[in-house]
Amino acid sequence: MYSLTGFSVVSLLSFGYLSWDWTKPNQVENESVLDFKDKGSPFAPRKQPPHIIFILTDDQGFHDIGYHGSDIRTPTLDKLAAEGVKLENYYVQPICTPSRSQLITGRYQIHTGLQHSIIRPRQPNCLPLDQATLPQKLQEAGYATHMVGKWHLGFYKRDCLPTRRGFDTYFGSLTGSMDYYTYDACDGPGMCGYDLHEGEGVAWGRGGKYSTHLYTQRVRKILAAHDPRRPVFIFLSFQAVHTPLQCPKEYLHPYRDVVNVARRKYSGMVSAVDEAVRNVTYALRKYGYYQNSVIVFSSDNGGQPFSGGSNWPLRGRKGTYWEGGIRGLGFVHSPLLRRRRRVSRALVHITDWYPTLVGLAGGNVSAIDGLDGHDVWPAISEGKESPRMEILHNIDPLYNPAKHGSWQDGFRLWNTAVQASIRSGDWKLLTGDPGYGDWFPPQTLAGFPGSWWDLERRTDLRKSVWLFNITGDPYERYDQAAQRPDVVKELLARLAHYNRTAIPVRYPAEDPRANPELNGGAWGPWAGDDEVDNWDRLFDKKSKAKKKCKICKLRSFFRKHNGGIMSNRI
Repeated sequence: MYSLTGFSVVSLLSFGYLSWDWTKPNQVENESVLDFKDKGSPFAPRKQPPHIIFILTDDQGFHDIGYHGSDIRTPTLDKLAAEGVKLENYYVQPICTPSRSQLITGRYQIHTGLQHSIIRPRQPNCLPLDQATLPQKLQEAGYATHMVGKWHLGFYKRDCLPTRRGFDTYFGSLTGSMDYYTYDACDGPGMCGYDLHEGEGVAWGRGGKYSTHLYTQRVRKILAAHDPRRPVFIFLSFQAVHTPLQCPKEYLHPYRDVVNVARRKYSGMVSAVDEAVRNVTYALRKYGYYQNSVIVFSSDNGGQPFSGGSNWPLRGRKGTYWEGGIRGLGFVHSPLLRRRRRVSRALVHITDWYPTLVGLAGGNVSAIDGLDGHDVWPAISEGKESPRMEILHNIDPLYNPAKHGSWQDGFRLWNTAVQASIRSGDWKLLTGDPGYGDWFPPQTLAGFPGSWWDLERRTDLRKSVWLFNITGDPYERYDQAAQRPDVVKELLARLAHYNRTAIPVRYPAEDPRANPELNGGAWGPWAGDDEVDNWDRLFDKKSKAKKKCKICKLRSFFRKHNGGIMSNRI
């Protein structure tokens, strides 16, 4: 009887363990569950820093995950988040390049020159080359570093490539978006090229495999080949769920009743990502990494409603400084967490990952690094208060100025025509044009013609200042700027303080040499390694005497030529 009882208990435990969706491979990977092995042990001494897996999704909306009440099925992400720590007061940036730049550098955009828009494929622009990156710091701490997926941080010179910025290996796309099967990327009519790269070369002949599967397969190969006794950092930057809306048919079947075509395709793409994360987690267990690993999941910005995304019940969308554009999806899953299975309301920003992960790795950051991020691991792992009390969302002097903004409206502390936003404590301030400020309920996300954009509810066109108590009013329905001028004045002074530390915006004109037709049909570096551009000359220590004048000329040039480039349809 005792033997039968023991056998029954073991059988039940085994069945429950192996029935977890996220520990089993899917039909894409086609591996047997019978081969499942977890070489790690929860009781083994951990003498090495943790393995770090950072997973970033592209354009995934705040509502587009199961545990936020979505109609999209994400069982893997839900389970990982439920057994880890959900970050429900977590902020990113409203578009692609800014979020990635702040993750990699730990600095606000105003301190990297990337305040305005994204880095375009033909722009001679990239992350500042004089700033140490997160993977470089992890390399110093003894980590093997690998990046798989979307870069979107510039590539006009070889020095800008991921392999020159701290990654031992790189496999993915350099531009902002590409076809999920052919890997062709376009930057306007007739300006298209192949965009899949391995290391510093073009990975020709890989077309045909869905990029989400392709990237997942590469991560699994890295884990299989690496020695788990050496710490590893993997940055998995999915192209999904950015447009174009493409995914294998089998992922569309569960959503066949969704009338909205964009939402149906988008949902299938999110489900494909969920399955990919399951495969990565399975590999971590199979190859002995899991027990000493930290998995971070994050979106890069808000969802785009007219492309299937949903940020409900938050206000706004991708490309805006309303909560729908900057409130990110985020959670941490790790056996190393001291307090698991909980929701964290600690204020966290994407710049915080730099010092947090370097600290976990046993590396060092100091005032010399000029970081804007904070080490938030005690807040995440132990539930302590966050050291972060304030977030500068951005100051963009090149964005379309608000017609009714002025220095007078800003108490002569700040020109409210300038697009800017800051969060301090419970309060959030927006100035200038914050972007479309509508609320998009689920299932009202039809693929309208382009002209229908103008039917969105706009913010008051005669206003240039908004103030919200985000803690009490997370949906930004009650503007308190008129009732609390004292808070407005205080936050305007904070904007002025940050602006004094800003470096000039780097948003150069497009270079015709970037045309893929001139580079073998693929996107890639086109400028010489020793080529010095105007930005380098501007900050050359040997030309300090001319620095002030050049900055003035650059600002004048940018305002004249680039002020109207970006539209609200970003």
